Amino acid sequence: MLYLIDASYFVFRAWFSMPEDMIDHEGQQVNALYGFTRFLGDFLEHTKPEYVGVAFDTSLSTCFRNEIYPDYKANRDPAPVELKQQFARCMAVTRALGLAEYSEQRFEADDIIGTLVVRMRERGMPSTILSKDKDLLQLLDAGDTMWDYAGGKRTNYRDVRDRIGVHPEQIVDYLALAGDSVDNIPGVPGVGPKTASALLAHFDSMDDIYARLDEVAGVPVRGAAKLANKLSEHRDSAFMSRRLTKIACDVPVEADHDSVTRDAPNLDRLNALYDEADFGPSVRRQADRIAGHF
Repeated sequence: MLYLIDASYFVFRAWFSMPEDMIDHEGQQVNALYGFTRFLGDFLEHTKPEYVGVAFDTSLSTCFRNEIYPDYKANRDPAPVELKQQFARCMAVTRALGLAEYSEQRFEADDIIGTLVVRMRERGMPSTILSKDKDLLQLLDAGDTMWDYAGGKRTNYRDVRDRIGVHPEQIVDYLALAGDSVDNIPGVPGVGPKTASALLAHFDSMDDIYARLDEVAGVPVRGAAKLANKLSEHRDSAFMSRRLTKIACDVPVEADHDSVTRDAPNLDRLNALYDEADFGPSVRRQADRIAGHF
């Protein structure tokens, strides 16, 4: 089993959950770094995975999706400097723990994870994705799992239909139709999640919907009589949105058994990083225990 970690989710989670007054001897905040370090340590100690990839978002304004739609994620406030400074340190801890760390300027962490899922699936290895990002559900196939690590909830291929209302293969079209306010994806105005689910239950795909617009009025959903006109009017927006919601699985990264095989932690490097952050003995003892598993 390959474990793929959506690192930015866990870094942001630590940023918001750990005390702001956690600082090092130079006065820099280390709350996100500490929370992320504890998460990685707990995951490694209790799961003892053999194959792991950790994907970070560094394409905040240079992602290929911004070339398609300049307003992609434009509604988000920039990450504060105090958080940006911690990302590089989180990456350094990831590498020192013996894990493969990935980031790309033109691709998001989702795309890196998607590429690793697909390439390792071709080699016969299923994946477990540690995240809560519903976009990643489109990657699931039989044997794969989405793991909400903090919440202790796992979602497999068959669970997606009950959770979202569509199959994993339909997630891209579902998001393209309904839009996504979090990522500033426009979708089709007037088509929300329930309508998108109803359309895809009847037609299977967005291509099928647009090929049979004359049948839309018969879909059992509120406002069905006017829905075909909305879809027709905003066709370009729907298909542009699909280009944004589809995870790219062709990122130029190493993806084979060797590249994602864990190495033993580099304790000297870890302790140096922990010294710089003024971390106490608990994370050091945990690192020793993890190293003892090798």
